[in-house]
Amino acid sequence: MPYFIEVVLPLALSKTFTYQVSEAEYQYIQKGMRVAVPFGKSKIYTGLVIDLHQNPPVLYQAKEIHQILDEIPVVNELQIAHWKWIADYYMCSVGEVFKSALPTGFLLESETIISAAKETEIDAKELSDSEFLIYQALQQQSSLKVDDIIAVLGKKNVFPILNAMLAKKALVLQEEVSEKYKPKLTRYIRLQEEFLQQEQLSELMEILSRAQKQRELVLHYFQLQAKERKPVSVKKLLETSGSTSAVVKSLVDKEIFEEYYIAEDRVAFEKDDDLSFNLSSAQQKAFDEINASFEENAVTLLHGVTASGKTEIYIKLIEDYIESGKQVLYLLPEIALTTQLVTRLTAYFGNQVAVFHSKYSNNERVEVWNQVLHNSEKAKIVIGARSALFLPFNDLGLIVIDEEHEQTFKQFDPAPRYHARDAAIVLAAQHKARVLLGSATPSLETYFNVKAGKYGLVELFERYGNVVLPEIYLVDLKDKYKRKRMTGHFSDELLEVMSESLGKGEQVILFQNRRGYSPFVECMTCGHVPQCPSCDVSLTYYKFKNQLRCHYCGHSIANPTHCHACQSVDLSTKGFGTEQIELELKTLFPNKVIGRMDQDTTRGKYGYEKIIDAFKNQEIDILVGTQMLAKGLHFDNVTLVGVMNADNMLNQPDFRSHERAYQMMMQVAGRAGRSEKRGKVMIQTYNPYHNIIQQVVSNDYAGMFKEQLYDRHNFKYPPYYRLIKLTQKHRDFDKLKEGSLWLYNVLVQQLQIPVLGPEEPAISRIRNEYIRTILIKIPTQQHLGNTKKTIQKVLNSFEAIAQYRAIKVTINVDNY
Repeated sequence: MPYFIEVVLPLALSKTFTYQVSEAEYQYIQKGMRVAVPFGKSKIYTGLVIDLHQNPPVLYQAKEIHQILDEIPVVNELQIAHWKWIADYYMCSVGEVFKSALPTGFLLESETIISAAKETEIDAKELSDSEFLIYQALQQQSSLKVDDIIAVLGKKNVFPILNAMLAKKALVLQEEVSEKYKPKLTRYIRLQEEFLQQEQLSELMEILSRAQKQRELVLHYFQLQAKERKPVSVKKLLETSGSTSAVVKSLVDKEIFEEYYIAEDRVAFEKDDDLSFNLSSAQQKAFDEINASFEENAVTLLHGVTASGKTEIYIKLIEDYIESGKQVLYLLPEIALTTQLVTRLTAYFGNQVAVFHSKYSNNERVEVWNQVLHNSEKAKIVIGARSALFLPFNDLGLIVIDEEHEQTFKQFDPAPRYHARDAAIVLAAQHKARVLLGSATPSLETYFNVKAGKYGLVELFERYGNVVLPEIYLVDLKDKYKRKRMTGHFSDELLEVMSESLGKGEQVILFQNRRGYSPFVECMTCGHVPQCPSCDVSLTYYKFKNQLRCHYCGHSIANPTHCHACQSVDLSTKGFGTEQIELELKTLFPNKVIGRMDQDTTRGKYGYEKIIDAFKNQEIDILVGTQMLAKGLHFDNVTLVGVMNADNMLNQPDFRSHERAYQMMMQVAGRAGRSEKRGKVMIQTYNPYHNIIQQVVSNDYAGMFKEQLYDRHNFKYPPYYRLIKLTQKHRDFDKLKEGSLWLYNVLVQQLQIPVLGPEEPAISRIRNEYIRTILIKIPTQQHLGNTKKTIQKVLNSFEAIAQYRAIKVTINVDNY
């Protein structure tokens, strides 16, 4: 009787694959284990077992698996069910969810190993320069990986060269699977046992009498051990003694010291035992209301103004859930926020906290995965960005989603294009857990669900410690430019208030939601603007590097000295970004320290932490930044926040731009005056009487909600309609136009609901691919599942047409 397993591969394939196993393997394998399986002609992939059965596949002969990679499952059945829901709801394949969910350390792809062909005689004269370099490298080393060859040649595209050499039979390929995760080993040192007796010590000193440095190091080792009474690591010994590793090596060689290794966690946190706090009466009331709301509602919204102390309420709630033995997931929209929050939570909960996000290395992520899987003491609370949703929880009690309105909870590329808030609510339902959504400016959908009675609501409208909400002032830029009261991009009023705050030793945050120096360079003679050759956008100017760069594909050129169209030297920069504000500030306030926080300055794992810590420790006086600054960060000494230009947020071609602009300005304003001193917010705008800006000044969330809902209802947008956006891409403009029209016409015939398109988006070409979008609006009363099935059928028939097969179609469900 043959035995089979059903395997998901980490590829964008809609179905699972059946592989054959022996009876012994069948008895051993459990759902959620990983197996290495052959796929295609010579590739080996890591697959995930999601079912065991005895039905042979009808369409193909089942291959045998290579090997079983786990002793116990690394994925539990609740996760598999959740991944299937995500694949189904967001219209992608389970393989894509699997690839996105598992840390890459778990996904062994066959690393292609290249070695020189032994049998064939190669005439070096027949090889091109690049081929000869590879040939030479293979004479020195028996085998190379593709990455090594990229390094040898110094260019990315090496496959054509490798193919040419394969054709000449100069190379052979072999596939091998390697386990990527290695536990972190720390090197420790101890004295050889024979020297531990009293009488041997004098003998030891005698041996070392001539080696001064070695003797000092041994004495230092004794001091350390007496003081700390725990194993001594080589790192610590060298740090505290100022000695070198060569001295340690000679002591090991002389067999005085012996080395040994201990596997350690890569990330460990210290607990601060003196930390305890009491909730204020308003917080206590909110805390009790949340618990009462959880009795009736699985999901509750905590609508609290900025700086009302929502985090303290979360901490008390988390404490209750941990004491009852449950796991807690704390989701944040931005990695910058995790750095500040981790400090607060680890001081309180110590090593029960684990952190999971994309700036962590592969090995660190595998470690957290294993801690959650084995329900260890270390990962009772997981703090993370949206990907933490995929961890193998087995007893989840509470999910806290902070700043739930943030658009960064939605993943745009690659698939699965899921919304972490919505997917977390489904995950909580599977675990019968509770969800707390926290925000000062809730998203319209969430507040709409509250009004419809689906979610509970708890409100907290007083700031912690009775701190007053900041005063908001508007500066009319039209008037200021007319009266010539501007210095660069700063109005006289903003500069005056800044000087006043800085004079008192307080800090200032300036917000401009655009990075770089200026969005484009224009020729003042003929109006030519340098464009990216492969995208439909102008190049952004960076003064510091003196270059023009494309934010979509990374193409860059040196800053031109003359116009490429008419050779005129009269070039001018238009618009302004964070880099320009930073440079203007250096001339306006030469003796102040200015920091900048945007995507260009926060690369690397600790990019955020360095800037946030420096600002918190008051090493930076003025911090300029993009939307990263607007999110939940807490600085005591900031009394002034300046919004450089409110209008570019209001004028985006997006049905949410007004809601987003309101949220962004309220959040940025919330960074001001979070302790005793009352904060000020200066908003510079050309349009001070705009409804949204007036609602920000009067802190009128209800007014904004009502007005936006009215528009949404009129124009058929969420929460009254569900959106599915289809994006088609192809290098041939005419073929794309024809294909997208075909798709649009069939969708209109099949669905009796509004379908808009095919539309050229604002940026209609990226990386040499033209883009067209189709928007499908599904009324909430219509059956969503059936509509999606129809859309999928149309897409399948679209793919079946030979001339359209090359058009890439991506599906984005709930496109907001």
